[in-house]
Amino acid sequence: MPGPYDVYGIGNALVDIQYRVDPEYLDRMQIEKGVMTLVGEERQKELMDSLRDVPSERASGGSAANTMIGLANFGGRGYYACKVGKDEYGDFYLKDLEAADVAANLSNREAGVTGKCLVFITPDADRTMNTFLGITSTFGPGQVEEEVVRQSAYLYIEGYLLSSETGFQAALAAQSYARAHGTQVAITLSDPFIVHVFKDQVREILDRGVDLLFCNEAEAQAYTETSNTADACDALAGVVGRFAVTCGPDGAVVGEGGRRLKVPGFRVEAVDTNGAGDSFAGAFLFGMTRGYDAAQAAKLATYTSSRVVAKYGPRLDGSLKEEVNRVLAL
Repeated sequence: MPGPYDVYGIGNALVDIQYRVDPEYLDRMQIEKGVMTLVGEERQKELMDSLRDVPSERASGGSAANTMIGLANFGGRGYYACKVGKDEYGDFYLKDLEAADVAANLSNREAGVTGKCLVFITPDADRTMNTFLGITSTFGPGQVEEEVVRQSAYLYIEGYLLSSETGFQAALAAQSYARAHGTQVAITLSDPFIVHVFKDQVREILDRGVDLLFCNEAEAQAYTETSNTADACDALAGVVGRFAVTCGPDGAVVGEGGRRLKVPGFRVEAVDTNGAGDSFAGAFLFGMTRGYDAAQAAKLATYTSSRVVAKYGPRLDGSLKEEVNRVLAL
């Protein structure tokens, strides 16, 4: 899929392996519920062995990959810069991206272990993640393609990428290319863990210039050191020109030019919240690159995330191309 592209995404390439578990399993295995935790290869193997008899599903994942696929579901043109190993999981990952109509740097592979994220879904629809980064932990500036950034309307940076020094340097390089070529810069904070542990890196990216920030309420409050969403949004308005804060079933708050817009959510029975924020970002970016205003983009985004929450798995399987006008009319 040759350029130009709507969005050039960078992030950790991880095969998501999803399991349905009870909270008791998390307690027994000493897994912190509701957040992402980085683990070593042996620990991840221990967890996978403990779930050998539990059915699982897998998909090409990582936060930014899910966002690029969410963009493609609407017919958007996404490119995902990533790094996978020359192993079976790497083969699966790249084929899965291709099937989702997301372009990628397919030749960017080395001997090594493709990263995996174990996603534990509990009956309350919460998602808990234990991630072994594998070879994606070496994703760096050398994997960022300036010419493709130049051809793209937006650069999208996954916050999880900032958890490694090489990933952080890749984000800085991509941001510099974007600024040099007039490409808009968007970033997602990804997880409260990232904000708490890598706040200096997040701040540096924001200080260098970001056009669009995605986060949920917990991440917004963690970054701004506030205790409620309203105060967090007030603080974010002084940091970035446009932001979207997701509020679960209550929808989202979009800030733009000093104005606040509360966008209601679509009520559904929650099954699995994994990937909801990623899909929100993909739909929002689709709207922005198609000339919709922030309110319209946010409506597409809240609708899409509600659809994802209502099913098992981090993303939708089918196309939403024919649903745009219907959703905007709701």
